[in-house]
Amino acid sequence: MTGVCHASPAGGAIIADEGAVAAPGVAEWLRLAAAPTFAIMALVTGVPSGRPMDMLCSAGHGSPLSGMAPMYLLMTAFHLAPWLKLVSSRRSSRYSS
Repeated sequence: MTGVCHASPAGGAIIADEGAVAAPGVAEWLRLAAAPTFAIMALVTGVPSGRPMDMLCSAGHGSPLSGMAPMYLLMTAFHLAPWLKLVSSRRSSRYSS
């Protein structure tokens, strides 16, 4: 592939190969998909299923901050920035018009 890669003003990459241009909007959708994915993973991981192995594995943990569910919640918080930016841009465009 002999394509040329340019940076767009919006922060996405545009790859030009004989007139073909990749959509920078795909990266935006992937950034928006991260927070809900981590929130669902935290919910699924944090809800006990009632199996005997779940009781055995969770009995020895001293801190409620240990485990995968708090880590997924933290990852959700770190990936909320694109959602907050989207909400604030829509809210500011609603009030300006």
